[in-house]
Amino acid sequence: MAFQQGLSGLNAASKALEVIGNNVSNANTVGFKQSRAEFADVFAASLSGGSATQIGIGTTISDVAQQFTQGNITATNNTLDVAINGAGFFRLSNNGAVTYTRNGQFQMDKNGYLVTSDGKRLMGNSADNLNGSSPTEIQIDTSDLQPGASTKITGTLNLNSASTIIDQTTTPFSSTDPTSYTNSTAITVYDNLGNSHNVQNYYVKTAANTWKVYTTVDGTDVTPATTPTLAFTNSGTYDSTGSSVTPISFTPTTGAAAMNISFDYATSTQYGATFSVNKLSQDGYSSGRIASFTIGDDGIIQGRYTNGQSKNLGRVVLANFVNPNGLQSLGGNQWMATFESGDELVGSPGSSTLGVLQSSAVEDSNVDLTAELVNMITAQRIYQANAQTIKTQDQVMQTLVNLR
Repeated sequence: MAFQQGLSGLNAASKALEVIGNNVSNANTVGFKQSRAEFADVFAASLSGGSATQIGIGTTISDVAQQFTQGNITATNNTLDVAINGAGFFRLSNNGAVTYTRNGQFQMDKNGYLVTSDGKRLMGNSADNLNGSSPTEIQIDTSDLQPGASTKITGTLNLNSASTIIDQTTTPFSSTDPTSYTNSTAITVYDNLGNSHNVQNYYVKTAANTWKVYTTVDGTDVTPATTPTLAFTNSGTYDSTGSSVTPISFTPTTGAAAMNISFDYATSTQYGATFSVNKLSQDGYSSGRIASFTIGDDGIIQGRYTNGQSKNLGRVVLANFVNPNGLQSLGGNQWMATFESGDELVGSPGSSTLGVLQSSAVEDSNVDLTAELVNMITAQRIYQANAQTIKTQDQVMQTLVNLR
């Protein structure tokens, strides 16, 4: 029986060394999860049941279990590299066949799909259904961003309360006569075709705490028939009741649609200080080409465009399992769901028990080389010890054979 025991021990130690060797060889594999050889003792069957003197006949492999512990996160220079910090797996599609991985090294193919190095497509939600429950292959829309026509200009100004009042009966407003207005501002707006237009406002102090506003677009006067008026209280704050700010309307010569732009001066002031423009913004933009991507910790893929705008282009989702150890390894850092793993639980990163994502980073292998090398020494000693039991049993048998 000792031969059988020693042989099973040799096999067990050999398998343990194989597992350790596989772990060590994948110490630099992104997203790799180390394995652990688990063994069980073996007893011979007995018709009379158990016995206090029953001796085992060796050991056997009960399982080679992967350890789904978190690996270290390492920053990279590729914005499409994504690391999972926490539980979950990326969902991949290979012509409809779904597999799972922790390796977040992705790239974009010629058709705009986010793919792994072997061409499997990352799955998630499309831009028009970011919170959907049925993941699809993520395809990035790389077309130009459509222009947005300006509809509102917001200004935060300080008009100097000490400015001289202009008598418009003797000095009527003219954009070409600097003496006919007190101050001016200029801003670029965009029509629905993305063409830019220069909007210039002229502020004329006509009475104490009262200012009239004249507007030109590309040098043409578009001031409404009733000239807009800005009124301020005697404490210098904007008087919305006394003010009358009407939108401007004009039709661009570029073939674009007619434009109607409103103004908001609610945060402007009239203090005894130099005229200043603290804020002057508008809500339009020209067309733009995609310049870069970012992937947020919630999985949302956001595109940044050359016109300064951004747009959500999709969302990466994660899948998790009640029993990750039940997944079947397929190689290539991929797993497949099985009956033992249970059904997948799909959700957005950061929701439920799912981890969050980190862009421009990868998850390193969770192999601890120091521990593996120590385990290797231990397995080697166990192999030698089992070989010694076989050698000793052989000597005992030889002694018996030599009896006369």
